[in-house]
Amino acid sequence: MNAVSPESPTRASPDVGRRAPIAVWPWPIALGLLTTFGLLSALLGQHGVWLALSWAALSIPLIVTVICLIRAWSRPSSKGGLS
Repeated sequence: MNAVSPESPTRASPDVGRRAPIAVWPWPIALGLLTTFGLLSALLGQHGVWLALSWAALSIPLIVTVICLIRAWSRPSSKGGLS
């Protein structure tokens, strides 16, 4: 028998960074609805206010995605270093 017991790796607490599922879904649903509205307004209305609404509705999810990617890339990962 070995007198020294192997160390078990320490894990982070399971509650760290976890959210209830209901708290995670409102933003993806809102962005999905906004994208759907933008696509439909681009297809159904070719001129005037519909064109501006489709550009705005399709630009917002793209901007949110770019901001989230920049934040994720600039934050250090849990494994060390930048992600």
